[in-house]
Amino acid sequence: MSSWHNLTINDLGQIITGSTPPTKKTEYYGNEYPFITPTDMKIDSRIVHTERFLSQTGYEYNKNRLLPPNTVCVVCIASIGKTCMTTVPSVTNQQINSIVVNQQKHDPYFVYYLLRTKTEVLHNIASGVASPIVNKSTFGNLEVYVPPLPTQRKIAAVLSAYDDLIENNTRRIKILEDMAQTLYREWFVHFRFPGHENVRMVESSLELIPQGWEIIAASEAMFINPRTSAPRDTKKPFVPMKSATENSMLITDVEEKTGNSGAKFKNGDTLFARITPCLENGRTGFVQFLPNGTEIAFGSTEFIVLRSKTLNPYFVYLLAQTHDFREHAIKSMTGATGRQRVLNQCFDDYFLPNPNQDILDQFESTVISLFRKVQNFAEKNTNLRQTRDLLLPKLISGEIDVSELDIDIDIDPKSN
Repeated sequence: MSSWHNLTINDLGQIITGSTPPTKKTEYYGNEYPFITPTDMKIDSRIVHTERFLSQTGYEYNKNRLLPPNTVCVVCIASIGKTCMTTVPSVTNQQINSIVVNQQKHDPYFVYYLLRTKTEVLHNIASGVASPIVNKSTFGNLEVYVPPLPTQRKIAAVLSAYDDLIENNTRRIKILEDMAQTLYREWFVHFRFPGHENVRMVESSLELIPQGWEIIAASEAMFINPRTSAPRDTKKPFVPMKSATENSMLITDVEEKTGNSGAKFKNGDTLFARITPCLENGRTGFVQFLPNGTEIAFGSTEFIVLRSKTLNPYFVYLLAQTHDFREHAIKSMTGATGRQRVLNQCFDDYFLPNPNQDILDQFESTVISLFRKVQNFAEKNTNLRQTRDLLLPKLISGEIDVSELDIDIDIDPKSN
């Protein structure tokens, strides 16, 4: 530990505060340089995927603020403490201070993990002013405790190994979910299910549909907020709205609470956000985290619970993720601007082709393994995060000494 030094963030590299090009000048925006904002950054991910990109013209406007790969970005206004790393030349908005790490003296990934441990400190600094903000000067003067470069690389290698596994599992989850969505579209939108060549298409009130299928309302095909009882006084899993991830079936960070007000559900149910902007942002979860088929959980009052009646649970979830279904629900919203909610009655006039039971059974047997694998990978990620988060403060503080460990740091664990 005698070789560790007290430094400031200024000592780690060059600090760059981002800037937003005028949004009215559309020529500044294109598809070349990722434009990072706090909304793009996830609390628990090194990687950032941006909604917007700058054009070459936008780059010229912001060229003094261009960030090279392996720059560490930290939100210092609003969502203070969110941290990510660039993988390609990028630009951020003004809410983010970034450190272009001096790689002759410091490891960028060590700096990333170091700043992950400073979230509470940054929050405390920001809470002392009227508008929560950590300005560039204050940020740069923040004190940090840093080991020699070889030890930095070893610490980064240990922690990166966990994040690499998490990122690989996350990519697998995305692939599995895309596969399920593709199968749904093939079978029930394009009607290319197994054996479709031998099935005659017949007229219906909507379109040509396979013979033996019928057109019914969504409210006939599924239960909308089915009556489900749950004891009030015992602790049960509770799902707040934030636990339904955007554009994924995963339900994360489940809490434990007493009470029974709000949505009540069981394994196989779909949780459909009813309020703006959660619905528009794609918050729809599939319940499969409960340990047994009889357990009941509850959650936010802003969920609509969808439960299969004539379909199957997997069909219901995949239907709820389709653009047409969501747009129909969004058009039914009423209420004050910013707090609009879906009307349950909207499912009475959304119609769909209800397949015959044989096709539904085949579909369930085809996709059930995809859904289970998604849950398995999600549980592995939960365990990996817990272990990494236990190690993180102990490695960064030097409580766990890795300086003498034989850790292979020639193989870069940081490439993505």
